[in-house]
Amino acid sequence: QVQLVESGGGLVQPGGSLRLSCAASGSIFSMHRLAWYRQAPGKQRELVASLISGGSTNYADSVKGRFTISRDNAKNTLYLQMNSLKPEDTAVYYCNGYRLGLDFWGQGTQVTVSS
Repeated sequence: QVQLVESGGGLVQPGGSLRLSCAASGSIFSMHRLAWYRQAPGKQRELVASLISGGSTNYADSVKGRFTISRDNAKNTLYLQMNSLKPEDTAVYYCNGYRLGLDFWGQGTQVTVSS
């Protein structure tokens, strides 16, 4: 069983940056896919960015050019670098790992973009 713990959320002004981290209790190298999702109040959870085991990445149109997903296998950690943040990026951000038909989720970290 893999446990995922997010950190790095907080309050930031529009135009600012944050880096989210997702620390895994087990090896993230074995995951077929790693991803960041977010859920804003009253909205469905949406995919923000994903990283496939082969190294390819995919981003939601709303964050392309501003967010970057990456991982450090040695540290068993997934990252989401978020730049040029907008108020509409405000949400709870969740780390996700997928392997052999199983989804693993973190507890989420709040990101609030406001002046």
